[in-house]
Amino acid sequence: MLEAYLFPISYAFLTFPIAALLCAVPFLIVQYRKYGYFNKFRGFLLYLFLLYMMNAVYLVLLPLPASRHNAPMNVVSVMQWIPLNFIQDILKETKVVWREPSTYMLLFKERAFLQVVFNVFLVVPFGMFLRYYVRSNWITCLVASVGLSLFFEVTQVTGIYGFYDYPYRLFDVDDLLLNTMGGMVGFMLAGWMKNHLPRLDRLDEEVSQKRVSYTRRTIAFCMDGAIVLPLIGVLTVLNLKGAYFIVVIAYYIVLPYMMQGQTLGTWIVRVQIRGAGEHLKLKEVMIRNGLLYVVWGGFHVLLITVNTAGSHILLVMYVIGVVLLDGAVFLHVLLCLIHRDRKLLHEAKSGTRLAIVDNHSINKAG
Repeated sequence: MLEAYLFPISYAFLTFPIAALLCAVPFLIVQYRKYGYFNKFRGFLLYLFLLYMMNAVYLVLLPLPASRHNAPMNVVSVMQWIPLNFIQDILKETKVVWREPSTYMLLFKERAFLQVVFNVFLVVPFGMFLRYYVRSNWITCLVASVGLSLFFEVTQVTGIYGFYDYPYRLFDVDDLLLNTMGGMVGFMLAGWMKNHLPRLDRLDEEVSQKRVSYTRRTIAFCMDGAIVLPLIGVLTVLNLKGAYFIVVIAYYIVLPYMMQGQTLGTWIVRVQIRGAGEHLKLKEVMIRNGLLYVVWGGFHVLLITVNTAGSHILLVMYVIGVVLLDGAVFLHVLLCLIHRDRKLLHEAKSGTRLAIVDNHSINKAG
C-alpha cells in the first residue's frame, strides 16, 4: 500500500527543481510588486507549498494509464455517491476484533483504513497554508478545500478532462468529504502553529531601507531588454540609421527622467533611480544610463559596423578591445558583489542609486 504512495512522491521530488526554476522569475516579480522585496522565509513557505501541491497532484493522478486509448474500468459506475461508505469498506476488510484493543494496530496495515487516513492528510497542509500564509477565515478554507478536492475528483473521473478515452479512477463522495475534513484539520493546526512561527505581518517593516539585490537588478535588466531589443530589430529592418542609439536614448534616458527614475522593467520590480537631490536630474540619468547603455552597449553594437566595413585588422583590434572591456566590467561587478559597500561605476560617476519604491510612493504616484 505504501509503495503506491512512494512512487508519485518520488516523481514529485524529481521534477520539483524544474518547476521551481520555471516559477522563479514570476514568483520574484510578484514578491517585488506586492511586498517591495523578497523575503527568504516567505519564499521558503511558497516553495514548500509548491512542493506540497506537486506531491498532492501526483498522488491523485499517478500512475497514469499506459495509453491514451485505455480500456474502461470493470465497475458498474464510475461515481460513488453514498456518503460514509468507507466505514462499510473498513468493516468488510478489517481483521480487527473490536473487543480486543490489542488488535487495533492491524488497522494500519489495511488498505481501506489507510485510504481514509491518506485522504484526510492529503489536504491538511493546504488548510494550514490558507490560515497561516493567506490568513483566510474558516469559511474560505472550507470552500477552498471543497474546491480543491472537487478538482481532484473531476480530473480523475474525466480521464484528465478527456485526455484518456475512459476514466481510470472513481469519483468518490467520501474522498470529497475526507479531503475537506483534512483542510479544516489543517486550518485548526495552523491556529496553534502560528504562535510558534514568525508573524507574516511583521516581515515587511522598513522595506524602503532594504538594498536592491543584484537578482532584482537582473530581472529589471532582462525585462527592459525584452522591450528594447524587438524595437531595435524592427527599426533596423526598416533601415533607420542609428536605431540602437535612438531607442536606447529614448527608453533609458528620456523615459526614466520623465517617469520619476523608472523604466518598465524597474517599475515591474518596484525600484527607481534616485539622485543626490529630492528630484532626479536629467544630467544624472544621462551619466548613469549613458555609461551603461550608450557607451558600453554601444561598443558592442558598433562591432557589427566594423565587421561590415571589411577591415580584418580593425575588426580584430576592436574585438580584442571589446573583450578586454567586458573582462574589466565582469571583474568590477564581481568586486561589487563581494564588497557590498562598493558602488557600480555608472552609479558612482552619476551619484545615483537604485531604491525600492514603497507602497506610499506608488499610491501617491497613481
